[in-house]
This record gives sequence, structure tokens and C-alpha cells, in this order.
Amino acid sequence: MQFTSFMEAALVEARAAEAAGEVPVGAVVVRDGKIIGRGRNATRKGCDPTAHAEIMAIRDACIALGQDRLIGCDLYVTLEPCAMCAGAIAHARIGRLYYGAGDPKSGGVTVGARVFEHPQSHHAPDIYDGIAADEAAELLVRFFKGKRL
Repeated sequence: MQFTSFMEAALVEARAAEAAGEVPVGAVVVRDGKIIGRGRNATRKGCDPTAHAEIMAIRDACIALGQDRLIGCDLYVTLEPCAMCAGAIAHARIGRLYYGAGDPKSGGVTVGARVFEHPQSHHAPDIYDGIAADEAAELLVRFFKGKRL
């Protein structure tokens, strides 16, 4: 079986978040080679601090499947998930997590909380990092540089 990355679809969501004035992070949930959930940061638009790209994509995929578990699904996200999102990934039982840029400030996977390493974590996905990391990081750098001008 050949690996196909869906990071470009997550980057499309990140660019849409940026166009809406949100921090440019995007995510997609994939099952059997098809995107079943899409999400982008929407915290400002929805006045919702939990509306991170991963949460939005997980919600979308759960609705599409009509269930609260995403067993056999992969999550592609442009930025390393925070602790909150990592907890949601564990609760959803996502099988594989692919992310682009690392997040040394707020990451919850390989830095910071390292949620999946805690004994309280219900589930730990396989983790693949650094996919399209440069492009994902450039979106964030450009966004925040624009905010400082």
C-alpha cells in the first residue's frame, strides 16, 4: 500500500483560517483514503476557545460517521497539537497523527505536556511530525509578523 499525504488539504484549511483573520492552522481527518472531516481555527469567529482546527475536524468527522470514536482514522494538522487537542485525539482514538510545524510554546505532543506519554492517556496514536513543516511554519510566521506591524 502506498502512502498518500493529506497535509496539502490541511494547509488549504490553514490558509482559509488566515483569510478569516484566525491563526492559520488547519486539519483534516482521513479514513480509507478519503477526507471525512475538515477543520480550521475558528476561536475568534465563534467566540470559542476550544475551536482549534483539530477539534473542528474531529467534530466534523464524528458527525460524518455518526459516532464518537474515530478508530481507523488519521489526523493531519499543520501545527503540533496543544494539550487540549491531544486529549481530544486520545479520546477519539485516532490511529495516526501527522503534523507539520512543531510548537515549542504550546505543543502538547513532543514538547510541553507530552499528553500521550502520561499514564492517564486513554490512547496514543502513532505520531509522524515534520510533514510540510516549513510551509506550515511560514504561514504562522507571516501571520504573526503581520499582527506586529
